[in-house]
Amino acid sequence: MKENEIVKVEPQSLSIFHLAIEKGYDLEQIEKMMQLKEKFDKLEAEKAFVRAMAEFKAEPLVITKDGFNKKYGSHYSTIGNIVNTVTPRMGECGLTHKWEIDQSNEAMIKITCIVTHEAGHSEQTSMSAPPDNSGSKNLIQEIKSTRTYLSSATFESLMGLASSNANINDDGNGAAGHPVTYLDDKQKGQVLDMIAEIITIDPQRDETSFINYMKVTSVDLIPANRFNQAMSCLKTTLSDVRKEVNHG
Repeated sequence: MKENEIVKVEPQSLSIFHLAIEKGYDLEQIEKMMQLKEKFDKLEAEKAFVRAMAEFKAEPLVITKDGFNKKYGSHYSTIGNIVNTVTPRMGECGLTHKWEIDQSNEAMIKITCIVTHEAGHSEQTSMSAPPDNSGSKNLIQEIKSTRTYLSSATFESLMGLASSNANINDDGNGAAGHPVTYLDDKQKGQVLDMIAEIITIDPQRDETSFINYMKVTSVDLIPANRFNQAMSCLKTTLSDVRKEVNHG
């Protein structure tokens, strides 16, 4: 460290800073101590985040399907209902969330959901999709529809709400009081492996088109009785991708 260089001290590091001065440490030693303290605090924040998520999931939440999709004739959970049901419990566990929106690419809308613990650690997940031009929406409605869909999907994914009654077109599989059974770990692994293989061959692709085809918001929400349909779709896509590469 240069002589006369000013050391920026964060409030949480003041005790170490004062202790170091009392011990007669020079500026370089003080800086190293503060760096170690920052690394320790970061690790502790990560641990606190994991504990908070475990605490959050220890109390299952029931998210009711308060919306109805006329096109598919299915009930679903609106984003307002999901968030209003989940955030009070998140607050009890010291967790908050926010979304960041990126529309720098006019053809795609990217939504990033960020969940932060009060100790400072954050985790995030992102999804992208084009404006929803289905039906007779105007441009603003197309953008709003996609933003709402992606906000719900990223929030559900990050908070692990797949096992709840979340946003999903279940094609009647959850009707009459019969719960929907989702892909088990082995099935989900096969689906994710296939998606990864497709993206490896063609990095321009992502899982968005597949998710939209399955009419769900994440792989976690694919009903088990649609596993064969999912694999058939992915195998066809993989075959098409390979043909494109070979003829390219």
